[in-house]
Amino acid sequence: MKALLDVLAPHDPDYSLARAIDPDRLPEHIAIIMDGNGRWARRRSLPRVAGHKAGIQPVRATVETCARLGLRALTLYAFSVENWKRPRAEVETLWRLLHLYLRRELAEMHRHDIRFTAIGRIDELPGFVRQELQSTIDSTAANSGLQLNLAINYGGRAELVDAVKALVDDARRGAVIDEAAISARLYTAGMPDPDLLIRTSGEMRVSNFLLWQIAYAELYVTETLWPDFTRAELLRAILDYQKRDRRFGGIQEVNLPDADVMEPVSVPSR
Repeated sequence: MKALLDVLAPHDPDYSLARAIDPDRLPEHIAIIMDGNGRWARRRSLPRVAGHKAGIQPVRATVETCARLGLRALTLYAFSVENWKRPRAEVETLWRLLHLYLRRELAEMHRHDIRFTAIGRIDELPGFVRQELQSTIDSTAANSGLQLNLAINYGGRAELVDAVKALVDDARRGAVIDEAAISARLYTAGMPDPDLLIRTSGEMRVSNFLLWQIAYAELYVTETLWPDFTRAELLRAILDYQKRDRRFGGIQEVNLPDADVMEPVSVPSR
């Protein structure tokens, strides 16, 4: 938290937002559905790829802010298993932008002690994409700060199918199959489940993202399109999260006075 305040000037509007955050109630893991690149471009009469290019800066700002806040994990939904249906030229542009992002941001990842990982059916990606992802994963493997997960060629149902396939083999060997066993077979094994799921562009759906892991996540939806998502937007989402009463299916305990010291209740006569 101090690392963020150190780079904000007191007159900066983000400074007051950062100061309002309770450092003891930060989410461990934030997941973000980065939606709205295409609409951002369309509103400006630009090609869709211009929206994807504009979406790189919010990624950079969000990753740095989460690292400075000291969060354990940040998962960004970059490319779903359904996104292959998009025009080939757009998909190929996304791969080039990913390649450019990883090359340009590697030094920043090391500066902020960020460990990069990728989740999804990575083996189905083009070879040069897999190579760049693996190079970044290997280079940052020893870092111990924020874990940045890029969900790429990812789908929540596909993840569960892959987990079930592994669990079938476990069951044949006599292993106990329970919730812990399923979690251990997911792409996110070893990470805390997301506490906060943010979706930009105002759409009220989870779009097949981390279906198992977001069972108790707090949802925050903003009308802001992803290319316009700023550090202030992220801080406001965290402040909203800190106002929530997270009971995980239980109820909030209320301290009642002991029975022997309660005041008698008078019942009016009829």
